[in-house]
Amino acid sequence: MAPRITIADIARRAGVSTGAVSYALNNRPGVSQATRERILAVAAELGWQPSAAARSLSGARTETVGLVLARDPSALGAESFYMQFIAGIESELETRSYGLLLQVVPTLDAEVATYRTWHAARRVDGVVLVDPRVDDPRVALLAEPDGLPAVVVGDPTLARGLMNVWTDDASAVRECVRYLHDAGHRYVVRVGGTEGYVHTIIRDEAFRDETERLGMEGVVARTDYTPGEGAAVTRALLTGGGVRPTAFLYDNDVMALAGLGVANELGLGVPSDVSIVAWDDSPLCLATYPRLSALSHDVTGFGAHVARRLFDRLDGRPAGSFLDSTPALRLRGTTGPVGAPA
Repeated sequence: MAPRITIADIARRAGVSTGAVSYALNNRPGVSQATRERILAVAAELGWQPSAAARSLSGARTETVGLVLARDPSALGAESFYMQFIAGIESELETRSYGLLLQVVPTLDAEVATYRTWHAARRVDGVVLVDPRVDDPRVALLAEPDGLPAVVVGDPTLARGLMNVWTDDASAVRECVRYLHDAGHRYVVRVGGTEGYVHTIIRDEAFRDETERLGMEGVVARTDYTPGEGAAVTRALLTGGGVRPTAFLYDNDVMALAGLGVANELGLGVPSDVSIVAWDDSPLCLATYPRLSALSHDVTGFGAHVARRLFDRLDGRPAGSFLDSTPALRLRGTTGPVGAPA
């Protein structure tokens, strides 16, 4: 590895004192504008980067935001939600010349350990916490008086006083169930994701409550968000004998696409025999035939909103709870009345 460039190296090349270099690099008075520009030019030429340790000692910002994903990397690669979400975060970071430190870890404990390491080493100025759980140890850690500034992406009931941004998933599920009921569906399936996530629990409860209220048979099938499990659940329910469900609501787009493939494989018409609804409404929903109906919201805009709220915290504004959106049902070619022509 090349040796680290120091302020002494810059001082020698620029022909000034190390004190002058420090003034210039930290944008403090003490040197003329011409000298400051010469020092900055030399620093750029040599490829100088500020020391994280020096920033830690000085209390300066790192100009970095952290995001840890406790997910299976292969599952992350299968769905587009996080790519859109991260793109939204990056769109706001770029305006302030901030960077994103992204780390994928295998467990929740590893995520907590990452936060502790980042905090001790002053690696990041704040963090975005996703996929909150009930009694989440990450929320408890970040809610401590000296915890990292954070934004919780999830329901306000779990934020414990932290800044949080959320979507009203319960209302979205209820809207979808009501539509399916009005279209004549009486046996519907919710193909849900990981059970421990609070947004999964909220969607499950809204689905069960609304189907029971309307006198429908509602079944919740558990998966890990992957297309393989989405396809397996769909096939089992459509070939299990007895009464067959006439509608499926999937927790993401790739499972919905897999379900569409299974229906076609079994010779079932969509939507004449089976209606299909996806979640999030990624571009993939518009690239299928027929196009996937979806509970739609602007995921990129969601990520940007979260980043703005984190900057609010970094700028000293008090924590608050902010509703980003209520996903809206976008009806396309995969939904219709029971028995409608495909």
